[in-house]
Amino acid sequence: MKDTGTGAPDTAAVGTAHAAGATPAPAIPRRKALLVLAGVVGLAAAWQLRNRMAAADREAAPLVLHPRPRELPPLRFADGTGTATNLSAFRGRVVLLNVWATWCPPCVKEMPTLDRLQAALGGPEFEVVALSIDEAGAAAVQPFFARLGIAHLHPYVDTFGESSSNLVAAGIPLTLLIDRDGREIARKLGPAEWDQPAMVQSIREHLRSPAAAPAQGAGA
Repeated sequence: MKDTGTGAPDTAAVGTAHAAGATPAPAIPRRKALLVLAGVVGLAAAWQLRNRMAAADREAAPLVLHPRPRELPPLRFADGTGTATNLSAFRGRVVLLNVWATWCPPCVKEMPTLDRLQAALGGPEFEVVALSIDEAGAAAVQPFFARLGIAHLHPYVDTFGESSSNLVAAGIPLTLLIDRDGREIARKLGPAEWDQPAMVQSIREHLRSPAAAPAQGAGA
């Protein structure tokens, strides 16, 4: 249709025709959109809760005891002054060897509990050996200990790079319970609350009852 005054198409009529012939996009009702959004948020929250529960389960999991003690290969490292030492230097004591790093969040979280465990049980019969794999060595560990108020652990550093291969470490933190003869009797991969009463009691039992079974090979 044309405008009788100008001869141009009647834009109002054209617009009406287009509007009449167009197929509008279906609109999602507001309530349905809110329900979908709520469902997505709920799934995300459930996933986060599941991850937190799984992490809590890993922390609560005990040391896995071996059927028989396992011989350990030589493991060299250095103390906080850079002096070389090794696991043999701790013979005669039960050792909780913890392999960790300052850049590992689970390691950072559990370190104060290891410090409290050392405060509770450390002495001639027992030692927590916290072995850092930080490339910067003691220069990274000592400020870290000071910042967290770690007062009972001595800094040890894997300067020879032997912990991963010699201990068959699949990750960190990795913790081994070692008997007085230098044999591995239990291990745990992942963090733990080492100063919890159940954990302290378990280690006390090992202090009272040293392993006496014949050792099996490290790879068994």
